[in-house]
Amino acid sequence: MPVAPPRPKSLPLNALRAFEAAARLGGFAAAATELGVTPGAVTAHVKALEDTLGAALFERDARGVRLTALGRRALPEFTEAFDRLGLAVQGLRTEAAPGTVHIATLPAIAQLWLSPRLPGLRAAAPEITISITAMEAPPDLKRAPFDLNLFFRKPGEGRVLAPDDIFPVCAPALAARLAAPADLAAVPCLTDSAWAEDWQRWAAAALPGQGFTPAGPVFSLYALAVEEAVNGAGVLIGHSALVEAHLASGTLVAPFAERVATGRMLTLWSARSLRPASPVARVADWLAASRAKPAPA
Repeated sequence: MPVAPPRPKSLPLNALRAFEAAARLGGFAAAATELGVTPGAVTAHVKALEDTLGAALFERDARGVRLTALGRRALPEFTEAFDRLGLAVQGLRTEAAPGTVHIATLPAIAQLWLSPRLPGLRAAAPEITISITAMEAPPDLKRAPFDLNLFFRKPGEGRVLAPDDIFPVCAPALAARLAAPADLAAVPCLTDSAWAEDWQRWAAAALPGQGFTPAGPVFSLYALAVEEAVNGAGVLIGHSALVEAHLASGTLVAPFAERVATGRMLTLWSARSLRPASPVARVADWLAASRAKPAPA
């Protein structure tokens, strides 16, 4: 009579995913944010996994959690496994809907650089549907359901579309009142809350040792700050790729010659190798070709 011993209990995929995220990110709260669940759910998944294994993966104390030796040894293989799984899932999505390209980008880039180019892209490839998601930080393309990321980042992987140089911009009528950078003290200086350091970075080069502090309204949307600069509300630090169309049309001007490189680049990249002539590759190639052509403001 054949013997059928009980099969070992499988480890639940959600619990393994919670462990990997918490271990890689250094905490349960960060893992919960990435996975879109509550910290309590991550805690429960990890505890259930440890109970099933009969071994601890994290040490817990008042300062937080840290990996045990077992957790440290296991993490690299699980990170590689979930990266590969994410890429496989994204490949499946792409194969199932080959005519749709999903782009993740910064809100300001979506509004000021990408959106004006979309009519030309649709005309060049009418059979491709472009889906755009605006977010404040680049998603991990090995895990998130996007084909392309378009963000400012340090030089490295990806296709560089433009440098990120910063300099003051304003409406022509306001520029007529500015003979030198010191004149900025007499006009409103607009600030974007996400790039609050822009004025100090530019002033350190243009007004060294003068301790310049901008005075004026603060905006949480860079595109709105640009529109207010166009409306004559004040002077804004422009990011070259985002104000190029306004400079080309004359609705904004740069009253001073000083420009400061942030060290970042407007970069387009994907986590997967792009097949030539595939929809994603065609979109990437078209956007790269459009980089030297400011869209109309």
